[in-house]
Amino acid sequence: MVMPSLHIGEIVEYIVYWINDYFGFLLDIFSEFIDVLISGLRDVLMFLPPVAFTVAISLLVYFLTKRKAGLAIGTALGFLLIDSMNLWNLSMETLALVLSSALVVLAIGIPLGILSAKNELIYHIIKPALDFMQTMPSFVYLIPAVIFFGLGNVPGLVATIVFAMPPAIRLTNLGIRQVPVELVEVSDAFGSTPIQKLVKVELPVALPTIMAGVNQCIMLSLSMVVIAAMIGARGLGYQVLVGIQRVNIGQGFEAGLAIVIIAIVLDRLTQSLTPGK
Repeated sequence: MVMPSLHIGEIVEYIVYWINDYFGFLLDIFSEFIDVLISGLRDVLMFLPPVAFTVAISLLVYFLTKRKAGLAIGTALGFLLIDSMNLWNLSMETLALVLSSALVVLAIGIPLGILSAKNELIYHIIKPALDFMQTMPSFVYLIPAVIFFGLGNVPGLVATIVFAMPPAIRLTNLGIRQVPVELVEVSDAFGSTPIQKLVKVELPVALPTIMAGVNQCIMLSLSMVVIAAMIGARGLGYQVLVGIQRVNIGQGFEAGLAIVIIAIVLDRLTQSLTPGK
């Protein structure tokens, strides 16, 4: 018996082009919003001169990490090294892309995580979608992103959002579900509304787990900067891509080192914001 051929790829391609044809105006609005968000964050980050920004970020790290002087000094040396490699502007562009994607991911992921923790039907609908998003090769996201948004920072950020969203949803869902039943029952006994129970009991208790999702979201966003450069996203990822194309070891290493410095600083900052750390 010969199994019938299923042209799933053609079906998906038809759906993608159908969305682009009939909902292109909504995609254009979203594209404009994302472009303004990235440009705004980039302008804010580049407002201060490199030395002033380095001092500011080092002081922020010092106070947020409970006065860990070694980490603050390491942050300062790292950003000064980035400036000395003439990668400051590209680094700020990468940082703007990462922060933009993290903001969008958390604005969508945390509410979805809360809803999936509260509603089993939503959870069973979202769970296979998250499995699909996490296991699908990240390069595949680039194709519809280019069709919907062309080339540039916007499609790169959209692909990053899809790639980085699952941990934010999963860990928010997990944190809410792990809230002790006794605390929920006490809040119910005192007549708390669902919103009061969520804001005053469940979210504070779940915050360490949610912050772990925030940390993972930022790290995954940084890991996508090189891949997103393949469809026109600027920043350090593009520098790495050019280094690969030209087999320029030095150029690729310097850009990669700058990404590592930014990743370490963002990782330590998000960890310091987690209660109990």
